[in-house]
Amino acid sequence: MSHDQPTGAIELTPHQLRWRCEPEHLSFGSTDDVTPVRRVVGQDTATEALQFGLAIDAPGQNIFVRGIQGSGRLTLVRTLVEEVRHTRKPRPDRCLVHNFSQPNHPTLLPLATGTAPAFQQRMDALADYIRTKIEPAVRSESLQARVAELNREAQEEMQGWQKPFEQELGEVGLALMAARSEDASHPILVPVIGGQPVPPDQFQALQVGGAISEEEVAQIAEKIVSFEGRLREVTAKALEIHQRTQNRVTHLVQEEIRALLDAATAELRSAHAEPEVASFLNDLTKDLVSRGGRLRGEGPRSTRPYEVNMLVTRDTEEPAPVVVENTPTAVSLLGSVDAEMLPDGTPIADHMSIRPGSILQADGGYLVLEAADVLAAPGAWRALVRTLRVGRVEWEPPERTGFSPPLLKPQAVPIDVKVILLGPPELYALLDAGDREFGELFKVLADFNSVITRDEDGVRMYAAVLARLARDEGLLPFDASAVAALVEHGARVAAQAGKLSARFGRLGDIAREASFVAKKEGATLATGEHVGETIRRTKARAELPARRFRGAVGRGVIRLQLEDGAVGQVNGLAVLHAGPLTYGFPTRISATVGPGTAGTMNIEGEAQLSGAIHTKGFYILGGLLRTLLPTNHPQCFDASVAFEQSYGGIDGDSASGAEVICFLSAMTGLPARQDLAMTGAIDQLGNILPIGAVNEKVEGFHDLCREIGFTGTQGVVIPRANIGTLVLREDVVASCEAGKFHLYTVDRIQDALGLFLGRPAGELAPDGTYSADSVLGLAMARLKALWEMAEGQAG
Repeated sequence: MSHDQPTGAIELTPHQLRWRCEPEHLSFGSTDDVTPVRRVVGQDTATEALQFGLAIDAPGQNIFVRGIQGSGRLTLVRTLVEEVRHTRKPRPDRCLVHNFSQPNHPTLLPLATGTAPAFQQRMDALADYIRTKIEPAVRSESLQARVAELNREAQEEMQGWQKPFEQELGEVGLALMAARSEDASHPILVPVIGGQPVPPDQFQALQVGGAISEEEVAQIAEKIVSFEGRLREVTAKALEIHQRTQNRVTHLVQEEIRALLDAATAELRSAHAEPEVASFLNDLTKDLVSRGGRLRGEGPRSTRPYEVNMLVTRDTEEPAPVVVENTPTAVSLLGSVDAEMLPDGTPIADHMSIRPGSILQADGGYLVLEAADVLAAPGAWRALVRTLRVGRVEWEPPERTGFSPPLLKPQAVPIDVKVILLGPPELYALLDAGDREFGELFKVLADFNSVITRDEDGVRMYAAVLARLARDEGLLPFDASAVAALVEHGARVAAQAGKLSARFGRLGDIAREASFVAKKEGATLATGEHVGETIRRTKARAELPARRFRGAVGRGVIRLQLEDGAVGQVNGLAVLHAGPLTYGFPTRISATVGPGTAGTMNIEGEAQLSGAIHTKGFYILGGLLRTLLPTNHPQCFDASVAFEQSYGGIDGDSASGAEVICFLSAMTGLPARQDLAMTGAIDQLGNILPIGAVNEKVEGFHDLCREIGFTGTQGVVIPRANIGTLVLREDVVASCEAGKFHLYTVDRIQDALGLFLGRPAGELAPDGTYSADSVLGLAMARLKALWEMAEGQAG
């Protein structure tokens, strides 16, 4: 078949295939001649937004930094935060202490900034004092002497009541005796026989033995009854004296303990005048006094209630904290309760078991988080949002199990923290659409551009960044050719006309390896050749899937035709990703057309392998057919379009132009060129729209053709709008310059039809027809025949 180029498709010249940065046009010999830049370049809008977000102090003014990794997001955040962190007002220190009335609800103590360590030390000293001094003081000789004096006074008072009563009893032959029961003793009246008090059991034995007559028994009983009222009176008085004495002893001991504690806490109260501290010390004193100075338990845990859990402390001269949380789980953000195991295996937790999370650690400062990491951790996003909404940290008790410690619910901690979320544009869109609170809590958007303008200023920025990298990391200087090579690679990564990539992290990796390669050769400068070798090495390390693909085509395992023509078959172009690298490869698209009424079927869609964008592109294809083929009768046909030997999901619309050509080849019976591959999206009017990864797609088909064998006619058709994004490899440019490979651009689908099918696509006449021998004229004729066939079958 003829491969003459019809009007409409334009073959690019070699100099159009690669934008170049000429080293001789640069104003320096190497990066040693360039002043290093110390700021993130090309992000003026993001910088202004960040400066505003960091400076404003108002509800909900947290920051979302929108941009892809490697664009300098974190570097700029760190730089700007360092500039303003000293302006933030210091926050109080935070401590947790034992709650004596509700032990499962530890008490929060806010302390003056920087004073928590001293408070903790003073409390440790107080705990030691309580452990070593209080109980010995209670047992001291002086206090015991005072207690003995009180008891002696009580004894004398009781004797004053009891002695006259005992004399009266003696006069009538009775006496007092203590009768013991299971849990106490009480006084009873007994007879005196033979000069000795006789207990009830002995008295009963005398009765049984006949030693005492019935008359005597009756007389004794009558006497006892007559004195029982006096006995109750004397007994009550004795109990009153005893209770009063015990109260006086208790009061004496408590006042002694209180005096000791007042003296021991005087300095502590003076040094820490916060009302919360005074309330805690009052509760501590009340608790210890109520227990007579006895500690709770024995051993190391006996003074646990007097220990201080210092959650957060700041130095008064220290700037506001900056916390970068790399593992933002719900626990790492809010904090945790670390239970201890007693020797018997019982878990136990108290105020000392609580650990602060990164939100509290960042109180008064800044918390930097990767949005994707927060969303990936179960419960982390809701914990963050709730904390920012209520303005305080609330510890969440874990779910109870049979081995869980008692639930702790510490007092919530008020916080004032500026949260800075880093995330890509698609994640921002997801949060903005899916979470109503997101917009209220993250009101400041700092948008990082992934590209900068490709001009003299952009090139100077590249040189200044490389100069900083070389000096900071001890790399070799980069000469002008190395800078130019990296600028060209930046243009390729940007994949936008007139733009350079702002992903300096990715370019920095190439620069480091280029320096390594140069040092290994013994060079003193890294050159453009070293940069080119690094790019080739980087690509080769991840190229195994591409090499396997080319090998499978060579062995015939994957069927691809790279010469001649075939009806209903076109080579499309797709990409695969390996980390930051992208590889292009051809894919065979086939189509069949026959009588029927089902229309065009997307086989990938029917198999549920088609992504949303690919499915949309396929529907656009149907709309385009109505535009190109305006028949005056229904379009009655059955057709199917498929990506052959594709067993995974397919997405994107860059193959929709190739699908149109493939369909019209099947409809008309015209063979499509197999030495060409096409990439380009379409709209319903037939315009060819730009696509991504154009360089990689062209190179993928080029490499396959080179491996199988150039025919001299092979090439790729791309959208004309993609010319400005071309930065093809030097070997591809050389192949085109030698006439072994070709690159065509088209602006309309008609241009591509003429190139692939070897005849003009046709122009629609005012009467709605095409010339009979044009591609679209043949398609209209075939559609009419299929309609007539369908009408005949219906009749």
